[in-house]
Amino acid sequence: MDVIAAYAAVMGIARDFGMEQVPFTSATGRVLREPVLSDRDFPPYDRVMMDGIAINFEAYSKGQIVFGVEDMQAAGMPRKQLGSMADCLEVMTGAILPELTDTVIQYEHLEVSEHDGFRRFTIKAGVAQGQHIHRQGADAAAGQVLIAAGTRITAAETGVLAAVGKSMVSVSRLPKVAIITTGDELVPVSEIPDIHQVRTSNSYTLAAALQTELGIHATCYHVNDDIPAIQQLLGSLLDHDVLICTGAVSAGKYDHLPQVLEELGMQQVFHKVQQRPGKPFLFGHFENGPVVFALPGNPVSGFMCCYRYVLPWLKASLQITAGPEPFAVLGTDVHFKPPLTYFMPVRLHPVAGGQFIALPPPYHGSGDLAALLQADGFLELPSEKEYFEKGSSYPVWRFRS
Repeated sequence: MDVIAAYAAVMGIARDFGMEQVPFTSATGRVLREPVLSDRDFPPYDRVMMDGIAINFEAYSKGQIVFGVEDMQAAGMPRKQLGSMADCLEVMTGAILPELTDTVIQYEHLEVSEHDGFRRFTIKAGVAQGQHIHRQGADAAAGQVLIAAGTRITAAETGVLAAVGKSMVSVSRLPKVAIITTGDELVPVSEIPDIHQVRTSNSYTLAAALQTELGIHATCYHVNDDIPAIQQLLGSLLDHDVLICTGAVSAGKYDHLPQVLEELGMQQVFHKVQQRPGKPFLFGHFENGPVVFALPGNPVSGFMCCYRYVLPWLKASLQITAGPEPFAVLGTDVHFKPPLTYFMPVRLHPVAGGQFIALPPPYHGSGDLAALLQADGFLELPSEKEYFEKGSSYPVWRFRS
């Protein structure tokens, strides 16, 4: 199966994990499942934008430039009214515009004088009618959709939720995810491995990706290359929404995972994709149980499959509104002969015009986990070509901002 068909098959089985209500202060990073409307006009009144004075422009238009001060209108005060068109009210930023005034002049354009305890302001610069006033409803009208369903809540959305009084908000329920590594060669992070062993890292890499990108907390497990042990562990995890396995999925004598999953009742959608790295990737689902992503054990393979398939599937299942697919421009010629889609690690360099130039760092294959430290994403080079020219553009799957 090629990459396009595999991706379509994965996305065709997106699931809805349901919704829950949470306090808006706990909703950062979550996916909104309801539109958020403005409960009143924004701003809700004609808002003063500068510290200074408010006047009726008609007096100024007739040649008056000296205005006596009647009172002060500060933010949070009930609205006051100008008594005489020949006077002004001092106003502070954020205050409601006083009645019978229609223009604000900042202090920097005024000269103040005082006589017998009576303050006056003389205008020193030109004035435009209506200046420095944030008009009622200029940002949004009452009842207008401010945040669409499917938006991931960030600091900006949190501020709007507070402003409209949305103390509780409907968000997508986060899935229950288990990440399972297999392999007799793996030892815990805290141990010193023998020469023939390596520390477990794939599960933590994948868990960090889910946490960073979507706020999903996954539980990590490890099992040795033993069929009964794999059966017992996977069988105990069928109450999860998602199982992400790494290792034991290829065609070696100890790659027991496809057999065990089939025996447990998983419906296989596909096994093996025409791509490098990550060709042994297996995808399936249980009729009344979890969706299964069985990824290759090589660290870069599993990492790439996570960003190319797992995260997009999770975003769709969480009801996140998908954005446009990003592209980057090759900064060097690339040759890749096998008839496979090539996911090439690249460092992205921003240039004028909003483009990114993609340059491959030193890379020694799908076992080279350290190469990811020098990359920002993977460029997707199509299988039907062998030569990719400098200056041509291709989709990029970013894992670093």
